Amino acid sequence: MSPRQQTRRWRVGLITGGILLMWGILAIRLVQVQGYSRDGFASRATSQRTFKEVIPARPGEIVDRNGHVLAMTVTRRSLFLDPSRIENRWDVARQIAGALNLSADHLYQQLSDKASRRFIWVKRRLTEDEVERVRALALPEDIWGYRNEYQRNYPQGNLAAHALGIRNIDNHGSGGVEQSFDSAIRGMEGSRILVRDARGAVIDIRPEAAPRHGATIVTTIDSTLQVRVENQLDEIVKQWNPTGACAIVMQPTTGDILAMASRPTFDPNKPAGQKDAWSNLCISAVYEPGSTIKPFIVGWAMEQGLLNSNEIFDCENGAYRMGRRVLHDSHPYGRLNVTDVLVKSSNIGMAKIGERLTNAGLYRSLLTFGFVRRTGLELPGELVGLVRPLNDWNDYSLGSVPMGHEIAITPMQLITAHAALANGGRMVYPRLTTSENSPLPTPIDTISRDSAPAPVVAQTIDPEIARWLVNEPMREVVERGTAKRAQIEGVNVFGKTGTAQKLTADGPQGHVCSFVGGAPAENPEVLVLVVVDCPTGQGVHYGGTVAAPAAREILVAALRKVALMSRVTSKRDSRSSVK
Repeated sequence: MSPRQQTRRWRVGLITGGILLMWGILAIRLVQVQGYSRDGFASRATSQRTFKEVIPARPGEIVDRNGHVLAMTVTRRSLFLDPSRIENRWDVARQIAGALNLSADHLYQQLSDKASRRFIWVKRRLTEDEVERVRALALPEDIWGYRNEYQRNYPQGNLAAHALGIRNIDNHGSGGVEQSFDSAIRGMEGSRILVRDARGAVIDIRPEAAPRHGATIVTTIDSTLQVRVENQLDEIVKQWNPTGACAIVMQPTTGDILAMASRPTFDPNKPAGQKDAWSNLCISAVYEPGSTIKPFIVGWAMEQGLLNSNEIFDCENGAYRMGRRVLHDSHPYGRLNVTDVLVKSSNIGMAKIGERLTNAGLYRSLLTFGFVRRTGLELPGELVGLVRPLNDWNDYSLGSVPMGHEIAITPMQLITAHAALANGGRMVYPRLTTSENSPLPTPIDTISRDSAPAPVVAQTIDPEIARWLVNEPMREVVERGTAKRAQIEGVNVFGKTGTAQKLTADGPQGHVCSFVGGAPAENPEVLVLVVVDCPTGQGVHYGGTVAAPAAREILVAALRKVALMSRVTSKRDSRSSVK
């Protein structure tokens, strides 16, 4: 074999070997891809053409006791862009920013920083006008789109704002019923699988889990009565210019809160910039109750057998020495019976009752009527007030506590305790909702509430003592005492005023004026509390002059509402009996 033939054979062999080696490598790689790595590559391919999309749950409504909507959810369109498909970013940013009143520079920067992404939000919850303006831009269809999102709406504006709270853009409740029942209202998100082709277009939708929409929460609030309460608070603010004010309307037999309002207030549809008004003073204001505490001290002394309703106290003509201090009444009184001690709000008479009870007995009375614990109302942020441990009490406490000093309570604690007196000594939990996750009932069922009776916490004092306090001294407080401006013609109103000096680190800073009362005295159906913090308007700043007139107007409206509720219930019962 010639050298040329040998060279040719060598070259052929080299080429053949190279080809065989290449095919061997390809064969090995094919085995690896089809065998060992098959599942991994299949999973990667699937992930590149499928993705999971969350299906939001629709938040449930909040309604009043008659089914009127207080909070609802509406559907809004939210605009997104696909930066990876946008070529002229500045032009797109300029057009969209002009249509939606956004910063073109900021949107352009977003598109540039996230150029490889397939999705960014531009603006969420667009108005119908904004939707039309974006549509008129005629942008390429593959770079933008809408997603439907839910937006919380409060159709009554600031009505019952503190009781309702707010729900943010991500469907999380904050404050009020929105927070307390957040999990029930929010519901549970669903999901679905979207399949895309090579160009990213959706070609298939595979349902995975259906969303479970939120529950409707039925409150005990009556919207029409709530309007009257809010209007009265606005009148108080206008006339007296206080630091704050609040009012509560309660049914003493059930604990139902028919209305609850606080000032200052806010619009839950536009909560930004209104944080100073978010505090619900009904559950977060802590203040010295003043004379509104006196009926409980008298009732507890009678319960312990240390006092009877016919006793006479020498009120020392307005000055009484207790150890190192001298107590004074607003007017000099001589001999007063127990009824007049309350009617004339004698601090000296109350101090002498406190001496009989001793500090231990006074502390026990506050414990019995719930002033050392939260009421348990279904709202976040309820404070417990301030009652010092018994070991910290001293001789001054014997005179101070019976007149409502040295302790601090919340308005909700006070009206709950007074509801116990109006309810024959039985204390019930206050409540703002009928039951958690309850379906929307008919108005009649809401009024009767047969399926959800209010739980009795405890019997505080003997029913006869409670009835005597309501029908005798507390009724006469309105008829001839400090609360004459709470009188209603033809109705026996009972109540108690309170005027407590507000003390700060800088000394006295005005007064807290309050009135709590109800009607009719012979069978209490409704209870009203009005508290006004530091009124500054012209006039005398007492509970009977500042709080009682507004409470009267609220009480008139509440009695009409309760009468209407009773008539509806009677008609329901009569229809049931016919059947």
